[in-house]
Amino acid sequence: MSFLGMLDWIFVGFYFCVIASISYWSIRRKKDSPTQYFLANRNLGWFVIGASILASNVGSEHIVGLAGTAARSGLAMGHYELHSWIVLVLGWVFVPFYMRSEVFTMPEFLERRYNEKAR
Repeated sequence: MSFLGMLDWIFVGFYFCVIASISYWSIRRKKDSPTQYFLANRNLGWFVIGASILASNVGSEHIVGLAGTAARSGLAMGHYELHSWIVLVLGWVFVPFYMRSEVFTMPEFLERRYNEKAR
């Protein structure tokens, strides 16, 4: 018994082709410096960076964990994720600070702020 029809498979194939094309285009673009690679040449706003952090934060463990909590307690826990907008606000507050310090990664910031051991 097949649950996916031909149209479904066409959309799945189209999706993978689009993702592969974007990946190939991104890989082929030349990145001359670490600033271009890590920081998108410093051309992104706080909202894009905050949304990226939010998207990186939510994963399968959230879906499985929230469903498990709901099954155990009888209360849907989806409202827990509604409070993740605070990540965008934190991005608005902290990203300009990190951009002014001209660091690429968090370990680099820790090294500049404290010492090599903190990195």
